[in-house]
Amino acid sequence: MKLVLIGGGAIGEAMVRCLLAQGVVAASDVMVSDISPLRRQYLEQEYGVGVSAGSAGAVDGADLVILAVKPQSVASVLDDVRVWQPGQLVLSVVAGLDVSTLCSRLGHSVVVRAMPNMPAQVGRGMTVWTAASSVSEQQRGLARSTLCALGEELYVEDEAYLDMATALSGSGPGYVFLFIEALIDAGVHIGLPREMAQKLAVQTVRGSAEAVEGTKKHPAELRNMVTSPGGTTAEAILRLERGALRSLVLDAVIAAYHRAKNLRE
Repeated sequence: MKLVLIGGGAIGEAMVRCLLAQGVVAASDVMVSDISPLRRQYLEQEYGVGVSAGSAGAVDGADLVILAVKPQSVASVLDDVRVWQPGQLVLSVVAGLDVSTLCSRLGHSVVVRAMPNMPAQVGRGMTVWTAASSVSEQQRGLARSTLCALGEELYVEDEAYLDMATALSGSGPGYVFLFIEALIDAGVHIGLPREMAQKLAVQTVRGSAEAVEGTKKHPAELRNMVTSPGGTTAEAILRLERGALRSLVLDAVIAAYHRAKNLRE
């Protein structure tokens, strides 16, 4: 498979790193297009991939083209690349661009739209994706194997779910990082060394998430298991509930969802 990646920023580099590490593609079959000379030099030296300053010529002969540029830069890229081969699959991770807009702007209908999240940078991401009707089953398989290298993937028929996923899993790491940061600061406040507080907080969040997945129990059931009557956890949760933690999280996700829809309009 020949892969061309347009955009060598954080998500672009993450995709290259994960795809090479998982053996999905060989470095000799990867071309990264980026406008920054320093970025091109770094990617070439770090991963042994080919690099290009322009997008138009780079996509020639590619089986898969990944669009991984920032939303404000995508117009120039779409205008630059005008000729597509019928069998080429375009996979876009550009926020705010729906499938119909991509197909229209590209003049090409074999398009997949995906929403990965930040943990994809360490191969632990969650990606929700959809595909245009003209994408074949074989091409969907190619998209799935590509996205699996980033972590977990979930295909949806209804593209509207991608805006919802943006608010939950796309922006979600930001919520979790804020919570981890608050746990660390709280630990320091009560007297723990910062390094110890960070280790305790990070492993607690990681282990709790794995417990939900591993036990298949509802989070409320697991919470009840660690909440003894009149105990420390019960006292702490009372304060969180008084502070309307649930409502704040709900409001935050709803606000992110509406913002995601506005960016697309």
